[in-house]
Amino acid sequence: MVTIKDVARLAGVSISTVSRVINDSKPVSKEVREKVLEVIKETGYRPNDVARSLVTRRSYLIGVIVNDLSSSYVAEMVKGVEEVGKMYNFDILLCSSYYDTEAQLKYLRLLDRKQAEGLIMIGYKYDKEIIDKVKELNKPTIFFTRDLIDDSLKYVKIDSKSAMYEMTNYVIKNGHKNILYVSDYDEKSTYEAEKIQGFKDAVGDNNIDIYEILEVQGRKYREGYKFGEKLSNKGFDYTAIVCTNDEIAYGIMNALFDNGIKVPEDVSVVGYGGYKESKIIRPSLTTVSEPYYDIGAVAIRNLIKEIEGEEEVENKIDLPFTLTKRDSIRNIK
Repeated sequence: MVTIKDVARLAGVSISTVSRVINDSKPVSKEVREKVLEVIKETGYRPNDVARSLVTRRSYLIGVIVNDLSSSYVAEMVKGVEEVGKMYNFDILLCSSYYDTEAQLKYLRLLDRKQAEGLIMIGYKYDKEIIDKVKELNKPTIFFTRDLIDDSLKYVKIDSKSAMYEMTNYVIKNGHKNILYVSDYDEKSTYEAEKIQGFKDAVGDNNIDIYEILEVQGRKYREGYKFGEKLSNKGFDYTAIVCTNDEIAYGIMNALFDNGIKVPEDVSVVGYGGYKESKIIRPSLTTVSEPYYDIGAVAIRNLIKEIEGEEEVENKIDLPFTLTKRDSIRNIK
């Protein structure tokens, strides 16, 4: 089997020069680069990851820990991470913890043993134990999370307060003055508190006095459906329901339909998130769309910048959102 030593001998250069060509890590003259690449092509040499790391003292590995791979939006973020990572010759080791703190700690230890050069953490919220462990590892790390406010950590986020303000304002502009906001957490969650504040600011700025905020015990379709059933059974006067996420909105819409209440003819429903399913359900869901692929792509690009020492990376990176207008809202003016 051809080794890096063989390539160096045949090309008449040092092993470290071959390594620089393979990893594109430091400048090499055009003539030398072409010679090394020609030998690699002729011999069919394939770099061994372990050997490469021994020579370069680098792993070119980034660890990604997610809470739930089954979510379509998480899959989109991971796609962004993987595709951009590949462009920069970094390997991605993906770990799914399914909201288990012990699993998260296990994966952090694993990635440390694997000498991962950086970490990307994607999840709703993290216990202090996880944050402390990340700090202890002292590796470049970027979070995308719904509930993390820590000035010492780097994270990618959406301005959820502004997003919910814009969504609520759009609902009001369609003539709705009796509005229900459905939350999936109480206001102790920083992320949910921002959205609730955006909702309150919008109804206040529009002098809307009739509104209510109710909490669902969970944030999945099932909990949304149960909530929708209770709402249908007791009756309501709301003309619009603003949901904190798309999955809850799907559940509520289906429960209303099963109880003879039509969306948007009888009540309008809007969501938040822009999950893939929001455009294929019927009626299609009006929602705030977050750029999930871009979140993953921006996260890993900034992480690589930090790893390579290219430039100082900001702790907080805000990405834009889009108000996606579809069929689940009716103008009642």
